[in-house]
Amino acid sequence: QLQASGGGLVQAGDSLRLSCAASGRTFSRYSMAWFRQAPGKERMFVAGISWSGGYTYYADSVRGRFTISKDNAKNTVYLQMDSLKPEDTAVYYCAASGSSATAVPSARERYTYWGQGTQVTVSS
Repeated sequence: QLQASGGGLVQAGDSLRLSCAASGRTFSRYSMAWFRQAPGKERMFVAGISWSGGYTYYADSVRGRFTISKDNAKNTVYLQMDSLKPEDTAVYYCAASGSSATAVPSARERYTYWGQGTQVTVSS
C-alpha cells in the first residue's frame, strides 16, 4: 500500500528526492514519516509530517538538509534530500501512523503501514 521510490547512487553533496505513493487507501489523515536503516544498524526515524501538514519533525542528523512534504491530492509523500553525506547511505522506508492532526511520532512502533524501502547510496 506504500511504494517508495527515488533512491540511487549519488556523490557527496548531491541531492535526491524520494517519493512514497500510497495505494489501496487514502493516507490523508495519517502522519507520514521516513525512516532509514543502514547495514547492521537499527531502523531510525529521519523525518515526519503531521496529517494536517502543518507540523514537521526531523532527526538532528538531517535537520536543515532534508525536507519532508506531502501532496494529499496525489496521496504521495516526498523527502527532498540535499547536501547528502556518505553517512546518509541506507535503505529508506516510508511509513504511516494513525495519529492526531498535529502529531509527528518518531517511534517506529507508532507506525502501522510500511513501504518496501528504497536504497540510497552516497559515495565520498
